[in-house]
Amino acid sequence: MLDFFDKKTQDKSRRKGGTAFMTGRQPDGWEQVVHGFGPIYDARSRVLVLGTLPSVKSREANFYYGHPRNRFWQVMAAVFDAPVPQSIEEKKALLLANGVALWDVVGQCDIRRSADSSIRNVVPNDLSPILAAAGIETIYANGAKAAELYRKYLLPVTGIEAGRLPSTSPANAACRTEELIKAWRAVKEN
Repeated sequence: MLDFFDKKTQDKSRRKGGTAFMTGRQPDGWEQVVHGFGPIYDARSRVLVLGTLPSVKSREANFYYGHPRNRFWQVMAAVFDAPVPQSIEEKKALLLANGVALWDVVGQCDIRRSADSSIRNVVPNDLSPILAAAGIETIYANGAKAAELYRKYLLPVTGIEAGRLPSTSPANAACRTEELIKAWRAVKEN
């Protein structure tokens, strides 16, 4: 629904280097966000990890899990006995070298800041290009909301059940990093 965005918003997005994320802030604090990163995968990908939608910080960084307190990259590095990747290219390389594909359930929605609990008016991403090109054997959702949205919007399309892993988000502060690493080892075991 790009009609929602006025010309000023579209021009601002272009000046920032592309159309990675189109947003339109509404007067009541809601923002319509259109996901703009492509998925990370190749023909060797066997596991697909799905988040909900990139946070405000991730949208600013123009890549997945860009919030400095999100533990996704730290956890993935520990799971695969690798150094914590710093650059976008290093992050992609870590995933692809270990057969992991990455994307999000939500392609477009209304949201307040980065609050997954506020997500509404969901348009899901189309997983068919990943599923057609890669031999995905297992799908995991990063957190409860990603799992819920996957079950609602994508399970009926894919027919593939998704396991739920604890969220790496800073909002899941009750889960220690060591506990996350232990749970996320499932990604390596598949």
